Amino acid sequence: MRFQYTTSPSEFWKIKERHMAIGEIVCEDLSVGKCAYSVDSLGKRCTLETYESSEGTTGYQCKTSEVVVAINGIANWIESDECISACGANRDSVGISSDYLLESSFTFKLCSQQCYQKCPNIVDLYYNLALGEGVYLPAFCKGKKLNGRREMSQIQSSGAALAPASDGYGRQLTEGPAASTGYGGGYGRQLSEGPAASPAITFDDMDAAAPW
Repeated sequence: MRFQYTTSPSEFWKIKERHMAIGEIVCEDLSVGKCAYSVDSLGKRCTLETYESSEGTTGYQCKTSEVVVAINGIANWIESDECISACGANRDSVGISSDYLLESSFTFKLCSQQCYQKCPNIVDLYYNLALGEGVYLPAFCKGKKLNGRREMSQIQSSGAALAPASDGYGRQLTEGPAASTGYGGGYGRQLSEGPAASPAITFDDMDAAAPW
């Protein structure tokens, strides 16, 4: 199940122009303050990592990850301050992790119209991270609007809004035959389609809720 961006080409280019850097981005050349959520010229995500200096102090450096952005056209991308704020993201985030999805204040902003419809780079990242946890982000966001107090951990334990696939670690998240999409999501996890794990929200409902 691949995250698709379906806004008009002109609107996408307006968004892209606000993020594109001049010249080719090499993650290792970025400052610590610009690293997290940036994308290099090949479409690979930059990640902020820690290291220990010879003096024994901890420092930070920007590194190139093997995570490739799924949305065509997102490369040479420095995430805007507007999207960092709108999505509740943090430029000091170390590594690439789904931990933020367990924070209600973060998911509230991630699912907001200002983030979900205008910040494809950040939403693509957490869409794939949510899939890795067995949760389909469009369904989760729609359910959050209906029940604002329901959080990711509750969704996972109840089975509602589970991802329509295996989790890529040999565990089938849904019952019934699964047909591979041939898409690994850039996270080393092979995703495959199958019947929804919970009838609480249908695929038609989820697709209608997703603006991508």
